[in-house]
Amino acid sequence: MKENISINLKNAGSFVSQEEILALAQQSVRHLDTLNAGTGAGNDFTGWLSLHEDVINQIDRIEKAAKHLRSVSDTTVVIGIGGSYLGAKSVIEALSHSFTLLQKSKHHDILFAGQNICEDYISELLEILDERNYSVIVISKSGTTTEPAIAFRIIKDHLEKKVGKVQAADRIIAITDSRKGALKSLADINGYDTFVIPDNIGGRYSVLTPVGLLPIAVAGHDIRNLVKGAKAMSDATRKNHDAASNPALVYAAARNLLLQTGRPVEILVGFTPRLHYFSEWWKQLYGESEGKDGKGIFPASVDFTTDLHSLGQYIQEGQRILFETIISVKNPRKKLTIPAEKEDADQLNYLAGKRLSEVNHNAETGTIIAHNDGNVPVIRIEIPELDEFYCGQLIYFFELACAVSGYILDVNPFDQPGVEAYKKNMFALLNKPGFEEEGTKLRERLNKR
Repeated sequence: MKENISINLKNAGSFVSQEEILALAQQSVRHLDTLNAGTGAGNDFTGWLSLHEDVINQIDRIEKAAKHLRSVSDTTVVIGIGGSYLGAKSVIEALSHSFTLLQKSKHHDILFAGQNICEDYISELLEILDERNYSVIVISKSGTTTEPAIAFRIIKDHLEKKVGKVQAADRIIAITDSRKGALKSLADINGYDTFVIPDNIGGRYSVLTPVGLLPIAVAGHDIRNLVKGAKAMSDATRKNHDAASNPALVYAAARNLLLQTGRPVEILVGFTPRLHYFSEWWKQLYGESEGKDGKGIFPASVDFTTDLHSLGQYIQEGQRILFETIISVKNPRKKLTIPAEKEDADQLNYLAGKRLSEVNHNAETGTIIAHNDGNVPVIRIEIPELDEFYCGQLIYFFELACAVSGYILDVNPFDQPGVEAYKKNMFALLNKPGFEEEGTKLRERLNKR
């Protein structure tokens, strides 16, 4: 039986005491009860709590659809924005070879679109797709979200011209609402295979639904083990009233207590590039869930040791407004030792024979000590290795802790009203029907500046 991830607070102990953390964690058991009972703010978006149990029934179909896309194409374009792409990309990047696109061995490439409206990006993607035998997964509950809707219109047109409308329909899978919306209608008209985004799950909590599982399966990763890891973390946290043994409660309590010490910025740290997009997913999860009503901890991220040579100076000696959460991976997948050199011109022979992972782990320990000395608290999330099982654990751990943390802050962790502001302005400036009056007002404001 595999062990669970764990949380280490010894490097935060001089800033908030273990007793304080455990006390708030124990008080937060009531938030677990609220989540499980479905009586809190945003309770109609808590389906992710038990989704790992429900999704088991869909895995066969998801794997079958993934196998089909892999059989008819060598590349799949995943179209989505926010939680509709970040969850999948975070897991795929964490589990894939660092240089997948350059490998000569046969594999299936996953490319992403619809996460921006940059003309150069889409144009250059089409240049690549001209030379690829590709398929499409389009993810949108409504089908009218601007960025993915534009990307899908352009890429669908490109694919239909490339292989014909009938064959294109066989290569497009839509993940959308079960009953309504523009994408659902388009899928019905054209005969696309479809999967459902559950009504009771928001985008940033959707990675363990077909939204994330299908692209991850197409990339060739074991979604059964991913879901198994999520279930193991659910068993350890969701109904665990012993705060001391519940890492999600402990993490939520610790970060909120550190906020109370005048540290409104949390930096998620990875010592492997594989975690870069996991941090991006985490930033959306916590930023959208907590950043409202003038409250919340600002989520940032760094890749160490890379960013120790850029942001390290600020973290060490800048404003004391931040704390760090490190995802510490114990065992790498590969083994590489540093060779000895007769001349030792670079003066590295003291490292000869050591594995790179030993050097990296010592860099991590040295960084923690340095940042502690610089008055930066550090929370450490420890995982044995970066595989499907532990990715599933991390996802569920952060999701549950985020929901609890939102309730500690007394905000609804499942809505995102502020996201609509830029959209309304953009629609008005582009003269979208129904926004004419707002457009006139905005242009008058701009002309006065």
